[in-house]
Formats: sequence, C-alpha cells, structure tokens
Amino acid sequence: MLGLPVPSLFANNYVGIGLSQMLLAIIVMIINQKFFINGFRGLLHRSPNMDTLVALGSGASFLYSVYVLFAMTLDAQNAMQHLHDLYFESAAMILSLITLGKLLEAYSKGKTTDALKSLSKLAPKTVTVLRENTEICIEIEQLSVGEIFVVRPGESIAADGVVVEGVSAVNESALTGESMPVDKHVGDRVSASTINQSGVLICRAERVGEDTTLSQIIRMVSDASATKAPIAKIADKVSGVFVPAVMAIAFITILVWLMMGSDFGFALARGISVLVISCPCALGLATPVAIMVANGIGAKNGILFKTAESLEKMGKTRIVVLDKTGTITQGLPKVTDLLPAEGVGENELLSLAYALEYHSEHPLAKAVLEYGEQVGMMPQPVTDFCVLPGNGLCAYQNGEEICGGSFTFIGTKISLDDTIKTTVAELSDHGKTPLLFAKNNELIGVIAVADTLKEDSVSSIHSLKKLGCYVVMLTGDNERTAQAIGNTVGVDEVVAGVLPQGKADAITRLKGKGTVAMVGDGINDALALTHADVGVAIGAGTDVAIDASEVVLMHNKISDVVGAIRLSRKTLKTIYQNLFWAFFYNVVCIPVAAGAFYGIGILLNPMFGAAAMSLSSVFVVTNALRLNFLDIHNAKKDKQIQKYKEKETKTMKKVMKIEGMMCGHCEARVKKILEAMPEVEEAVVSHTEGTAVLTLKKEISDEQLQNVIEAQDYKVTAIQ
Repeated sequence: MLGLPVPSLFANNYVGIGLSQMLLAIIVMIINQKFFINGFRGLLHRSPNMDTLVALGSGASFLYSVYVLFAMTLDAQNAMQHLHDLYFESAAMILSLITLGKLLEAYSKGKTTDALKSLSKLAPKTVTVLRENTEICIEIEQLSVGEIFVVRPGESIAADGVVVEGVSAVNESALTGESMPVDKHVGDRVSASTINQSGVLICRAERVGEDTTLSQIIRMVSDASATKAPIAKIADKVSGVFVPAVMAIAFITILVWLMMGSDFGFALARGISVLVISCPCALGLATPVAIMVANGIGAKNGILFKTAESLEKMGKTRIVVLDKTGTITQGLPKVTDLLPAEGVGENELLSLAYALEYHSEHPLAKAVLEYGEQVGMMPQPVTDFCVLPGNGLCAYQNGEEICGGSFTFIGTKISLDDTIKTTVAELSDHGKTPLLFAKNNELIGVIAVADTLKEDSVSSIHSLKKLGCYVVMLTGDNERTAQAIGNTVGVDEVVAGVLPQGKADAITRLKGKGTVAMVGDGINDALALTHADVGVAIGAGTDVAIDASEVVLMHNKISDVVGAIRLSRKTLKTIYQNLFWAFFYNVVCIPVAAGAFYGIGILLNPMFGAAAMSLSSVFVVTNALRLNFLDIHNAKKDKQIQKYKEKETKTMKKVMKIEGMMCGHCEARVKKILEAMPEVEEAVVSHTEGTAVLTLKKEISDEQLQNVIEAQDYKVTAIQ
C-alpha cells in the first residue's frame, strides 16, 4: 500500500498476503458478530433489516475472497492477478466503518437526552431528616412519606411537601422557568429539586421518589420520546419493503454485469456495494431523533408532550380554543370600581359590602374582602346571614336589612331607575361584573369586579393569529362580559354561556373545520380537553385537567402555547428534511453503487459505500440536533401563514330574551327545541340571564322563533 515496505516473509508470497488478510478480516468479523447474528436471524424470520444488508455484504465479500485464495493455490503463476480480486479488506472495513458510524450516531443521540440528564442531576442524593428531635443525614431513597426533613440555604429540596416551620425564598426555575425566587411560609407547598436560597425550612414529605413532580416530568418526557409519531409509521412501512427491495436490486445487479460479460469478482463487488450503501438506518432515524430532541427542548422550556403524536399534532393545529378563566385571565377577580349612590360615601359602601361578603365563600366575595383588607377595613357584625344561590346575600346589621347581589336580585328588593340600569350595562360591556348593595330598601351603590387579564394574553393571541391559527375563547360567563373580554384580547370568536358539555359540543363543531387544540385549566375543561385533537393543560390547573390533556404547560402562560406550536412545526420540518435526504441518498447512491455510471469512469468501492452509508446516518442525526438552536419564544423567524378562515357563509346571530326559565332543566329544554329547527346551528341558552343566543345557518323570521318558544309556555320579550 502506497509503496510501503513489507516484511520479507510476504515478498512475492501472494498466498501469504491473502492468508494474513483473511486472518485480520476474521478477527474484525468476530468482534462485530452481532451484525451476522441479528442479520441472518431477521432473514430466517422473513423480516430482513439493516443488519441483514451489512451481513450479506460483508459475508459475500469474505466468502468470495476465500474462493479466490484457494484459486491462488491452484494457479500459482497468476497468483498476483488473483491478489487484486481479494475483498477481505472490504469485508472488514464494511463492519468497521458502520460500527464507527453507529458510535458517532450514539454520541449524537446522547446529546438529545441532555435535558433529561440535567433534570435528573437536580435531585439531591442525601437529605437531613428529623427523627426523635435529632437531625440525621440519610440517602434520598430512604426518605418516607410523612417524614419531617430540613432544608438549609443553598440545598435542594428533597421531596414534594409542605412547609411546617420557617420562612425562605425558593428558586423554582428548574420546574417553572421563572427566575424570580418564590417566598415560602408555613403551609406553602414546595417541590423536589427546587433550591432553598435564604432561611432554613422544615418540611413534611408528601411525595417522594418516583412520585415527585420532577420525576413525573422526567418520566413524561422519556415516555414521549419512546412513542412513535404517525409520520414515523410511514418510514416503518417503507423500511419493511426497502430491505428486500435492496437485496433484489443487488442480485439483479450481479446478474446484469455477468450477462454483460464481466468477471464474477467485478459483478459481485457491484452487488456488495448496493447492499452496503443502502441506508434504511437513516430512514429509521429520521423521525425518532428529531422527536427526542424536541421533547428535550420542550422540557427545558416547561412544555411537556405526553406522546410523540401530540407533538406532531400540535404543529398541525389551525384552531386554538382558549378557556377564559385561569387561561386568558388570572382567574382571580379584583375590585375595579366603587360607585356609591348619591349621598353615600365610598367608605360607607365598602363597609356594608365588607360586612356582608365577609361570611361568603364566593370568588367575587373574596375580591371585595381583599380590597377591603388593603384599605384597612374591619368587618362589622351582622345577624341572620342568608345565602340565596345564584342571586345574592342578605343579613341584618343594627336591625336594618342589608342585601347584595346581581342586578336582577336587587331589582326584586327595591326599585332601580334607568340610570342604574345604564351603569350596570356599561360595566358589563367592559367585561366587569356589577355587584349591587342595598340597605333598608335603598340602593347604597355598586361595586364592579373583574377578572384581570394575564400579561401575555394579548400578545400571545396576536402571535397565534400570525401563525395562521383561528382563536376561539370559550367560557361559561354571560355573552356580554365574554364579548367584552374577547374584543380586548382580539380573539376571532367567542362562545359564551356554556357548561362543560356545551364546551365539548363547541369543540366537536370546530373539529369539522380543522385540527383543534383546546387550552384549559379547570375540572370543567376536562371534557373539552379530551374531545379536542390536542388537549393542552395549564400547569397550574387541576390534576383532572392535566390528566385529560396531551400537552402540559408548566409555566401557566399562553405564550407557551405559541412556543409549543413553533417547536412542533420546526420539528415536523426537520423530520420532512430527514426523510427527504434519506430517500434522496438512496435514489442517487444505489445506481452509482450498481455501476450505472461505470461508462464515464465512476465506480464505487464497497468499502467507500459502507463509509457513505454511515455518514448518511450521522447527517440525519446532526440535522435533528440543529433543533437545539431553536428559540421557541422568538417571533422574528415566524412566517406569516395564511389565516384559517371559516367557510364563506355569513354568520347570522340572534339574541332572544325569554322569561319563565327557572332552572337548568328549562334551559336544556329551550336549547333542544331551538336546535331542532333546521335553520339553527347552535343555541346558547342561559336561564340566569334569561337569554338564548342563536347561531343561524340561514334566515328565519322572529315570528317563527317566538311561536316555537311560546308554545312551550315561555314568554319571548325581545329578539335582537
């Protein structure tokens, strides 16, 4: 080789050279025997695989070389010519180069699990527990549920639990991504692997080992990486046909060259080149490696995909349905306006409201109490406190009756003039809930309460629309409040006044128009989450919502919905690129290996074919690793996608005012009657508001609607 000197033993000893090559090849083949074991086992089971191609290529090279070696012993005069027909080096190098390719591939694939490794490293190895008032350091595996453990500043928290003593700031960025530490007091929950930064905390363990939030995240990401996306099934089907097809092409290649008068060694070399250059391995890696990388990136950013299928479907989403409370809004009502009646001071109004709401557990009552506490209000004693569900509250204070509640309820107690009606309507139009308070049959004033928007709601919905998504807001709130919030954040459609089943029905309707992702956080969203193509749970939501979903957002931000879609679409793009290059590689390289371009001087040595095959696999993995450079929250590279549009039919809506509906049964009855009409697509009915909001398929007269409702002994007072 290259004119280098050889030991005198081999000078003109061509058979000796052949024997030394055979021995070296045998050593390499024994070291790599797994290719032959797996390859021929697959062939015997009629399911040939990548190892089958490698084993056939290397085995054929070796056996033909052994045949040539024996021919050299019989034809000593032409031994030197026979020496050039030996392919022992190909038999060994095919195995060596493919093993090298697998080593590089394994190293590259190892990079895809860095996110899981970094999460696993967060867990402490030891924990200090209190046993019989003595601190003992034990292995983390020995910690039991209910045990009291101590966390000093700078230490990682060993388990999910509750603070029983101490005050400190805890860095939860590993789980939530939030850089600001969170203050923890007695009764607050702490999570495993978060870091205590200041004071000493004494905690009670509630979830340990595999049950901690961190372990569940790691398991969820691992499980998702192990599942197959629908697009991967295409590659699996192709690979199942690919290997037998390549074997057939290799056999035909040998026959064609023999028929064209080539010697057997040349023809065999072409067939072996076809076998070893073909790459179902690259085809098989095209999808799973990209999925693994994407799941790692998602985990780093607090986006957990439960399955590879959910990762794929997220990128195909064209309709995003957002629950209002807790998703678009904070889910924490706040007092926005104090409007005392004429001659009444703000302090008097707030004092009466604070005394009345102090005994209520309603979320709106908590907003009033929180506001009162901020201004130093103290509750005044009341007697005969009474809750009227769905209406309001009543009590006596210093012998005088005080009441609070909705406009309708207070209207049954006292006479309300048109000015108050206008004020209440204006507040409702701005998405606020007016609470009216009266004393001794006189109006004291109105306190407006509203659920505040999350900081990223408006910008995230704008980004979703830029990505071509049709954004729908779903809520159980009344139509007026919902429309006000919908207009503020800029959604395309508002579906209001719906119960859990109504939410699921709305999802079913939308699914007929495209892939739907439902984002929610509460128990009342669970049914809708399961009905959607992709259920997305806000991480701060209920366990029921998280269990019903396929994607979990740990950070409680709508911007992560945008990030999940960006990540999914980039992953799908990478998978398509990998599949294209895997197919393109084979389409181009197989004819070259078969000797189709021999006439113009292009001929492929089997050894170089094996190297090219290995490099193709490394290329596919490396292309997938480029996903690590993706910033899922960077909108600069977003391409303006044509917005999803409803069918080009004019959407017609009518709002009916109906009297006589007293309960949920009445509501369901009216809904059923209206939706049975061929002209009505959907009816959203509320007995508390006394309305029915109709979405029409085609025109229908007010008289027809009125007749069908009044035939059921209800009264229609207006149709708009």
